[in-house]
Amino acid sequence: MTMRTLTADQLDELRANPNVARCEGKTITYSARFKTLAVSRYETDGLTSTEIFREAGFDLDAIGRHTPKECLRRWRRTQKARGIGALSVEHRGRNGGRPRTVGLTDRDRIERLEAKVAYLKAENDFLAKLRAKRKG
Repeated sequence: MTMRTLTADQLDELRANPNVARCEGKTITYSARFKTLAVSRYETDGLTSTEIFREAGFDLDAIGRHTPKECLRRWRRTQKARGIGALSVEHRGRNGGRPRTVGLTDRDRIERLEAKVAYLKAENDFLAKLRAKRKG
């Protein structure tokens, strides 16, 4: 995590940028449109991460010199692992946290529970085979 704290003027400037979804104190959340565009421009146009952020109107002294490279690396990894749509969802932390169960439709809830049952059955089968191997 960065040790920089954004000043009130820097926060105002960032909030005025259409590529920023929100920002406060030390954090900047970039818009999904900007993330998608940045990854696309990097891969198709061959622009560097710094060039992309400068063209988008970001002051590198305010956000940090290494921020563009780190953000683009993370966004490209997310896109590769979960698809371009994953950039529109905010993921914090290493694994994205606990899956949300509030507001699921009955169909989604059933699918989730069926997957859980299948996982537990496979786990039980594996443990039964392991026990049988130890006995024999």
